[in-house]
Amino acid sequence: MSTPSDARRHAPATERNREPILAVLQRVLPPAGTVLEISSGTGEHAVYFAPRLAPRQWLPSDPDPGARASIAAWREVNPAANLHAPLPLDAAAPLWPVESENFRDLCRDSLAGPDLQQHPITALVNINMIHIAPWAACLGLLAGAGRILPPGGILYLYGPYRQNGQHTAPSNAAFDASLQGQNPDWGVRDLDAVVATAKVHNLALVETIAMPANNLSVVFRAIA
Repeated sequence: MSTPSDARRHAPATERNREPILAVLQRVLPPAGTVLEISSGTGEHAVYFAPRLAPRQWLPSDPDPGARASIAAWREVNPAANLHAPLPLDAAAPLWPVESENFRDLCRDSLAGPDLQQHPITALVNINMIHIAPWAACLGLLAGAGRILPPGGILYLYGPYRQNGQHTAPSNAAFDASLQGQNPDWGVRDLDAVVATAKVHNLALVETIAMPANNLSVVFRAIA
């Protein structure tokens, strides 16, 4: 007989990067509200971060049904009062479910979504997505953050980037070539292009933090 845990996926990088990422999130996230995680993948970050970042609410999401099944399975095995069921959300979409007046009805179960009146979205977190997705996903992510975040809200990005038009390490250049070999719409993005697009959506770069394995944490703040 199958069990919910059968759906769990595992990303080895998660255990390697979760502590450094958590240290940054504890420092930069607003102290309250809901953190909307875009493209939660396996769900391993969600179940690790949520209890450690309480009382913030953690709302995972992913457009892939298999990923959402994995998130739900990890959540069942590692429940936390502030961790909600995964939301179907495509970053490239022009309107996200959390923007709907019927948001609660769109959730998978009655307890899936936080009360966004009581716990408004104050931060967005996106880990290892924009290089393994079309550029449209990054554009949609930044536009969505601009629409949803209140002044002072935080957008946190994690992953590899080119800086000043150059890769930061030979391994990143090889990774970029590998990604583009899989899909020409994928690839390590230029940080300047991301920052310039964010600015269009009233998101100001706060800091860029060097992370393990030649990755970066990039922190934006929503401005009025």
